[in-house]
Amino acid sequence: MILDSLENRARYYALNPRLEKAFDYLLSTDLGALPAGRHAIDGDDVFINVMDVDLKRPADAKLEIHDRYLDIQVLVRGEREAFGWSQRDRVTRPLGAFDVQKDIRFYDDVPQTYYEVTPGQFTLLFPEDAHAPMVGEGTIRKVIVKVRV
Repeated sequence: MILDSLENRARYYALNPRLEKAFDYLLSTDLGALPAGRHAIDGDDVFINVMDVDLKRPADAKLEIHDRYLDIQVLVRGEREAFGWSQRDRVTRPLGAFDVQKDIRFYDDVPQTYYEVTPGQFTLLFPEDAHAPMVGEGTIRKVIVKVRV
């Protein structure tokens, strides 16, 4: 898991050859004007999900994991979004089978820790990171860029 300012994005380009394209899209697009839903950046290799969501109480936000994609999550509108986080190999209470089509599995474990993202920051989540997004109060607009590993 990485939490950093968008201005430092270039530090992470070497981690995945598709990250530069993903960050370029984030910074060259009016994310507030995009309609909610999925938007292709580079086919299924890099795409973005735009979401307007009500934040949840920590107990209602379930940890999730992915196998084929890493996430870049950015808060577009709102003051803050909290995330629960756990090391993937420490989660033990699955809520159903892994959904291969959606590349996701949920867990009912309590996160090891919480952290917050504010506007101008991003969190980069790898397959090794179990994460529970959308924690807090109020309604936000966020984007999740899915980048194939």
